[in-house]
Amino acid sequence: MATPLSHPSPSPLRTVAVVGLGTMGTGIAEVLARAGREVIGVDISAAQAARSVSALEASTARAVARGRLSEEERAGLLARVRTSTDLSAVADADLVIEVAPESYEIKQQIFRELDAVVRPETILATGTNALSVTRLAAGSARPERVLGLHFFNPAPAMKLVEVVSSVLTAPQAVAAVTDLAVELGKEPVAVGDRPGFVADGLLFGYLNQAAAMYEARYASREDIDAAMRLGCGLPMGPLALLDLIGVDTARTVLDAMYAESRDRLHAPAPILKQLSEAGLTGRKAGRGFYTYAAPGSAEVVPDALTPAAGSTGAQGRTVRSVGVAGSGTMASGIAEVFAKAGYDVVLAARTEEKAESAKSRIGKSLSRSVAKGRLTEEAAAGILDRIVPAGSYEAFADVDLAVEAIAEDLDVKRQLFQALDKVCKPGAVLATTTSSLPVVACARATSRPQDVIGMHFFNPAPAMKLVEVVRTVLTGEDVHATVREVCARIGKHPVDCGDRAGFIVNALLFPYLNNAVKMVEEHYATLDDIDAAMKLGGGYPMGPFELLDVVGLDVSLAIEKVLHREFRDPGLAPAPLLEHLVAAGCLGRKTGRGFREYARR
Repeated sequence: MATPLSHPSPSPLRTVAVVGLGTMGTGIAEVLARAGREVIGVDISAAQAARSVSALEASTARAVARGRLSEEERAGLLARVRTSTDLSAVADADLVIEVAPESYEIKQQIFRELDAVVRPETILATGTNALSVTRLAAGSARPERVLGLHFFNPAPAMKLVEVVSSVLTAPQAVAAVTDLAVELGKEPVAVGDRPGFVADGLLFGYLNQAAAMYEARYASREDIDAAMRLGCGLPMGPLALLDLIGVDTARTVLDAMYAESRDRLHAPAPILKQLSEAGLTGRKAGRGFYTYAAPGSAEVVPDALTPAAGSTGAQGRTVRSVGVAGSGTMASGIAEVFAKAGYDVVLAARTEEKAESAKSRIGKSLSRSVAKGRLTEEAAAGILDRIVPAGSYEAFADVDLAVEAIAEDLDVKRQLFQALDKVCKPGAVLATTTSSLPVVACARATSRPQDVIGMHFFNPAPAMKLVEVVRTVLTGEDVHATVREVCARIGKHPVDCGDRAGFIVNALLFPYLNNAVKMVEEHYATLDDIDAAMKLGGGYPMGPFELLDVVGLDVSLAIEKVLHREFRDPGLAPAPLLEHLVAAGCLGRKTGRGFREYARR
């Protein structure tokens, strides 16, 4: 089980060896040397050791140029690092960190050789994130001194370090390494020995599902990545991240996770095997899901799969006026977006009072923008004037685009689309903002299913750039073109996807959230450690439990149930703990209690 860690006493680990001087090993060496440790770097390749020194020199030179190091500090740092191709050079190390390739054979050979070289009290750490620390420890002559020390890439920048104990590890060894991690400026989290640990255990399942989604041709690689960046605020899309990590590395981690969990969500997507065996392992090879300017380059270059610039295909319909159905936060946010873009907007609700209330909410939102200097008072007044509230959908008679943003209830939505079918003029585009219901069911409620499409905005609509554009098998090409053109005019980024549960974002996000709940259920890690691991190790803006409490546990459970029903995968079954909390009325921030408790407003 993971526990928060902090130890005030200075670590006795003054001399640290790093075995394996690739990108990660070099980064760890820099972190250690910056913290005043004597560092012995070892690699079987003299050329790789030389490249590591060059990389360290370049990295520290950049730090000097940015004012983060003085020349004197840089000289001292570099002087504390020496390299060798001979493992016997680590004889005096207090701690040895192994970051060799993810292979039991290679790592066990290193540990056997280290047993013959280092002092009895030396601690041996493996940097693995996929292999069993217990199995590696059992092959050592000193299993009580073996543990896992999992840094994240790039090691100098990433704050998280997972300290991994096996059933054989002595508590004193864990404490000493934890003290060191704190002194290195890292945030250590203690975890048990299972593939992926906390951060990668959650991350790689999500990456695997994204690879499977791409392989199924559900959405393009660009749209999958844009959806997760813009819809969830992630620093990178999943396919770009797989290229950065290494497709072969991801496959190895997932193989290990599946061997333990037998969860189909962890079974590596076949495309990972195909790319790995073709040598298309990502950035390091110059090609993976994307193509790069050169091996090791971060610059993506166009290839045969790169979408053509500009509009190709059908001509869109003219849209001058928009109707927005609904009176909640999402409806008012969408109406604000359209009015800001210059459209005349009819905001219709079940009563005149509800529509006026929704317009009032927009007025307050615009006032906040004025107060922050984002709008002038004149501009805000002009935007508000373009919005006409109405207490009946009859007011949609002349709109070119009708956008439904009412309750997430299929019967209610069908009734609305039946009404829109009667009220809206021929040629009007009818859109639903559903996040989990079948768009085609709304389309079939009308006599013009070819005019119906999904436009899934994200909350808050004025701030979030993403719109998932959801075509059914009946949607007209000109309707699709129309909505993409409208998205461009309102400053949103459209991504195309088909009409199936979860679309892109929710289909990838909610299984990850569900797996985090399962991790707590299994007493593997705490809420705080999991949230910290994903923010510090994955660069996520919020941890999974923070996000669940914001979204609402009832909403999250409903989406999980929809995904499970649609795909019939046992791994998508909602975690019992989530169901229990919802049954108890603990729905998150809106009720004052979810996974955590909140002060009542």
